[in-house]
Amino acid sequence: MAASATRTGTHAWRTRLLIAGIVLAALNLRPAITSLGALLEEVRDGLGMSGGMAGLLTSVPPLCFAVFGVMAPRLARRFGPGAVVCAGMAAITAGLLIRPYTGGTAGFLAASALALMGIAVSNVLMPVIVKRHFPDRVGSMTGLYSMALALGTSAAAALTVPLTEALGGGWRPGLALWAGLAAAAVPPWLFFAREHRQRPKTPAPEPAPGGPAAAHARGELPDRLRITRSRTAWALAVFFGLQATAAYITMGWMAQIFRDAGVSAGEAGLLLAVTMAMGVPLAYVIPRVASRLPRQGPIVVVLGVCGLAGYTGLYLAPAEGAWAWAVLLGVANCAFPLALTMVGMRARTGAGVAQLSAFAQSTGYLISIPGPLLVGVLYQHSGGWGPPLALMAALMLPQMAVGVLAGRPRTVEEEAAAR
Repeated sequence: MAASATRTGTHAWRTRLLIAGIVLAALNLRPAITSLGALLEEVRDGLGMSGGMAGLLTSVPPLCFAVFGVMAPRLARRFGPGAVVCAGMAAITAGLLIRPYTGGTAGFLAASALALMGIAVSNVLMPVIVKRHFPDRVGSMTGLYSMALALGTSAAAALTVPLTEALGGGWRPGLALWAGLAAAAVPPWLFFAREHRQRPKTPAPEPAPGGPAAAHARGELPDRLRITRSRTAWALAVFFGLQATAAYITMGWMAQIFRDAGVSAGEAGLLLAVTMAMGVPLAYVIPRVASRLPRQGPIVVVLGVCGLAGYTGLYLAPAEGAWAWAVLLGVANCAFPLALTMVGMRARTGAGVAQLSAFAQSTGYLISIPGPLLVGVLYQHSGGWGPPLALMAALMLPQMAVGVLAGRPRTVEEEAAAR
């Protein structure tokens, strides 16, 4: 009886520690990007960047997420998801601490890539960890870490400028201070980093007779799915890529759009924070609602319409209706937690979620790479925000179309086995 109570207490303590680790990790998945967006003009001036180079800088996050994110499942199989996330948090800490003091654009990009590598592997493994440890609470746990992610995103956008001013006005300490938040996320994951080594190895099961389709009918799954055979996987990857394009353009350029319209730097950072902060409540609500619906298409359409309205408002009256456009674009950006929820719903097992998460995120981030760079080039050559905003609005239409397809009640295992 005493042993049973001890095991129950240990399990409860471990669950609380894991939830704390997930929340702390999620808080660190965007400050590296939004803190830079709030100080982009100062960084450009300090490093002597052109508009095109600044556009390249805003394209680095999706590039790193695509390149390094695809490695996450393999690393997790070898070292365990906990160890990989722990290393990811350490990489974010080091990258954020180093990058403001590298002395040039190349060093700044390299240190940024180190931090973004840590973010990339953690991005991919969060749905895997949730599916593995909370299989009956995918919607609520996805909502929890999506809410924490949105909170970290908005906090970095809102606080970077005032904290920079409080530290003397230099952009370097204003960027470096976010390394402290990343360092705080390392200790909880040290406990889970040891789990993979401690877990006894089990022999691989014998292949099931009757081929993949028969194995799926019995509920057994192969180690590796032919994920590219699934139409749902491709729809989800494109949806992920288009929503990421919108998100990184917003994080990288929205504050500059408001500043060019005559809004002060502090207010522009606050407006960006409002956009990101909309994800705090909605990132918790949307996954819970989406997980209870057979189809997620209606949510996709509502978010897309909000994005179209926000971009139209930025074009017509960027300063006059700034707060309304910030809110609308914040609602539109909640396509990200919706995409994460669909990753968990479109696969039946932890292994399937790992492969779908890596495929959708890596392919999606590859798709999103040209967007921020193209916005920078259009802005530099047109001298205004009309063409970039037209591009952003146009991309919302295919985003809604593929999102409706990705929201159909199907699983990648069924589609991969059927083809």
